[in-house]
Amino acid sequence: MKNEIVKAGMKIGAAIGGLVFVVFGIMPGFYFGSYGTLILLQKLMGGTVEPTLFVRAAVVMGIVVGIACAAAVSIVVGGLLGTALGFVVSAPAALREKRAAAEKA
Repeated sequence: MKNEIVKAGMKIGAAIGGLVFVVFGIMPGFYFGSYGTLILLQKLMGGTVEPTLFVRAAVVMGIVVGIACAAAVSIVVGGLLGTALGFVVSAPAALREKRAAAEKA
């Protein structure tokens, strides 16, 4: 029973983490991905970056990576918090079962 509660907590936490990502994570992922790519390209090219096809494609790839990283962090952190909450919720039942087993013996 404890394992089921922990798994349910993990799934609920991951779902809430995904929802938090949709509400709060898309814009920062977009911003940091594009900004980070521009800074990286500026350092690699040694100066200002011209808006060529390569630069635009690299910025799009950076945006995709930034959004994917923000999603992964939100979902993993939500799952971890849900798992921890599942352990907290299942702890009293486990203690009750342990106490009942000790009284039988």
